[in-house]
Amino acid sequence: MTLWESPVEDGIMSEVTSATPRRSGRVFHRIRVQAEGRTHNRKKFKETCETVVVNAHGGLLLLKHEVDNGEMLVLTNPETQEEQECRIVYLGEPVAKGQRVGIEFLTPAPRFWGVEFSSEPSSNNVH
Repeated sequence: MTLWESPVEDGIMSEVTSATPRRSGRVFHRIRVQAEGRTHNRKKFKETCETVVVNAHGGLLLLKHEVDNGEMLVLTNPETQEEQECRIVYLGEPVAKGQRVGIEFLTPAPRFWGVEFSSEPSSNNVH
């Protein structure tokens, strides 16, 4: 079981317990990326959004468009023009700035975000 902290909108951290260990370390890293996909009502969209947390297998984005869990997105890193297909695996509560959306890459892409990840999963293991 892994214990980690998750950011909330007012800047306070909240503890979240996960039943499965993380596949890669997580980094609080803010980067702008382009997201393309379909909204909740099936309309195509393209928006520039910002990450909150990233890892080698995906991340947490703040999207303005309403999307559905399980939908596909294509992310583009504007600095490298690299594209990654991903699946939406988590939807947070909508807030004024948008909705926190957890995404998982279809194939691991540790270099997509432009940061180095430790090969060790989260070091905050609960025993």
